[in-house]
Amino acid sequence: MAVYALTGFSLVSLLSFGYLSWDWMKPSLVADVAMDSMEKPLPPAFSRPPHIIFILTDDQGYHDVGYHGSDIQTPTLDRLAAEGVKLENYYIQPICTPSRSQLITGRYQIHTGLQHSIIRPRQPNCLPLDQITLPQKLQEAGYSTHMVGKWHLGFYKKECLPTRRGFDTFLGSLTGNVDYYTYDNCDGPGVCGYDLHEGEDVAWDQSGKYSTFLYAQRVSKILASHSPNEPIFIYVAFQAVHTPLQSPKEYIYRYRSMGNVARRKYAAMVTCMDEAVKNITWALKKYGYYDNSVIVFSTDNGGQTFSGGSNWPLRGRKGTYWEGGVRGIGFVHSPLIKRKRRISWALVHITDWYPTLVSLAGGNLSNVPGLDGYNVWPAISEGKESPRTEILHNIDPLYNHAKYGSLEDGFGIWNTAVQASIRVGEWKLLTGDPGYSDWIPPQTLTNFPGSWWNLERLTDGLRKSVWLFNITADPYERYDLSDQRPDVVRTLLMRLVHYNRTAIPVRYPAENPRAHPDFNGGAWGPWASEDDTEEWEGIGEPLKSRNKKKKCKICKLRSFFRKLNTRLMSNRI
Repeated sequence: MAVYALTGFSLVSLLSFGYLSWDWMKPSLVADVAMDSMEKPLPPAFSRPPHIIFILTDDQGYHDVGYHGSDIQTPTLDRLAAEGVKLENYYIQPICTPSRSQLITGRYQIHTGLQHSIIRPRQPNCLPLDQITLPQKLQEAGYSTHMVGKWHLGFYKKECLPTRRGFDTFLGSLTGNVDYYTYDNCDGPGVCGYDLHEGEDVAWDQSGKYSTFLYAQRVSKILASHSPNEPIFIYVAFQAVHTPLQSPKEYIYRYRSMGNVARRKYAAMVTCMDEAVKNITWALKKYGYYDNSVIVFSTDNGGQTFSGGSNWPLRGRKGTYWEGGVRGIGFVHSPLIKRKRRISWALVHITDWYPTLVSLAGGNLSNVPGLDGYNVWPAISEGKESPRTEILHNIDPLYNHAKYGSLEDGFGIWNTAVQASIRVGEWKLLTGDPGYSDWIPPQTLTNFPGSWWNLERLTDGLRKSVWLFNITADPYERYDLSDQRPDVVRTLLMRLVHYNRTAIPVRYPAENPRAHPDFNGGAWGPWASEDDTEEWEGIGEPLKSRNKKKKCKICKLRSFFRKLNTRLMSNRI
């Protein structure tokens, strides 16, 4: 009875939020063809290479844009999306580093060794240096390339920095989250440092400026100083709306009627970001770029529901493989689109931007074989069928294994205790522990989260390690069909086996004390020498350095600072 009652409530809720007006039951636009047998379409021809502006927001929930029925004001995003093409079958990754790495390389994270968690500030890890990046390919095609915002792809060596990976200029942070005004980031108690960089230098002089404003201003400055006759690529990776929840007071005031404080601050940050996008769009028009430009907007993962975000009516949140963690907000706005003002249900993944944008630029993809992405521009611009038929959401062998999973449950071909997820056509399979699985309505109540929605959590079987959903018919993942369709389960498990055979070892080294900002003038930045060599001991195990003498010197230096700090504290007392 509880399940039926809650399902009824959800139906009423969907009606009230306007979701049933969406054509969720539309038949799949992807053919049931194996990926391996498909050829990618040839690049489209343009009279001249278009200017490309790629805007990525951080932790913005699926529900948190006006045209998805949100109570948050996003007039700029709504207008740009309405005049372009809304991507309503668009997928990203559930956390920061994986989405960014797949955007920059066009490859699934199992093919870069970044399939587990994120790159942490003290890890000797970064986007593999043998990968040819998206900005490098655009540089080859004659583009000026610029990055503004959050990197989060590693920085332990200078070779890992954005300016060494294809960007002519960089202004932003290297770590995963910083204070919006002071740019301080703490990676644990007492491990704090400043993180705002201009090129390869620390941008101490920019402290105190709200990052959303700072980044939009930098984009305008870049456009003002560049010629619209020369192609330009700008990757704008806003820090917004990741925690900490900080916004100028005038934006918070607009949402003073919201009872939930976190939601109020979060909403203010989203609206502030929307205005930053407005200023960027205005600059494109002012300086003569707009008519030959392509603006891509994407979120990086699902919203964090306990920090004000909402993925309603989808299931789950950031960090999970439920739709609320991996279905993104995405749209393309461009005068160059042939069929504008429409919704596209073509299957698109964040890896697709690499070949799509390089093809738009007239670049050469012949020296980057084995990409996991597809050129989806014909699907976006002309409404053609997407060349993509499936998405590997991920296979993470290091994530906590599900207690009730086994090889037996996986027909003897797959250990269902392993966290993995894949979509093939209309079907989506999850194994292991997919993460927090509730359906969480927008946090508009003063005391949210309340107790009523917790009842819905109790209807979900906790002793499971396999789930199967028809995502086209059931986008909210309410009806698990794994018991009814074991044939489909087996087929998708075989696809996981196929992908797993192509995976490279996980790169997730132990943290290194040399990374402490105290050894770098108080700022986060590269700490390893270019001559340092590394040796991998196996999947997920720490890396060992052959540079024993340097390590010893660092240890002595740390001891010296500790003794000095103790003496200073004694003098204060």
